[in-house]
Amino acid sequence: MQNSPLLGTETDPGYVPTSEEKTLAILCHVLCLVAWLFPPLIIYLIKKDESAYVTAHAKESFTFQITVCIVAIILAITIIGLFLLWLVGIVVTVFVIIATINASEAKLYRYPFTIRLIK
Repeated sequence: MQNSPLLGTETDPGYVPTSEEKTLAILCHVLCLVAWLFPPLIIYLIKKDESAYVTAHAKESFTFQITVCIVAIILAITIIGLFLLWLVGIVVTVFVIIATINASEAKLYRYPFTIRLIK
């Protein structure tokens, strides 16, 4: 189990997820690089009553993307922040890769620095 405040935390889900659950959990994270906020929201709405594993990954990915949006808006308001937006993109990509790896290894992942909006 990895517990690093800078890289996020991973936990065991308590059961072995099926390959379909792992695939959907992976998609919750990876598709955010292309379609931003919508993939985890759609997957959450479809699977929220069927799979606790997929639901946990979808919620986590969705709240992380909302947090990134808030940070990007704040940075875009300031002139110095405009020059830092590329750094946010790199950090987001790294965290999405870490989350994807954890999802493929059947672990739950919590992004660091995320505003927990959904319980």
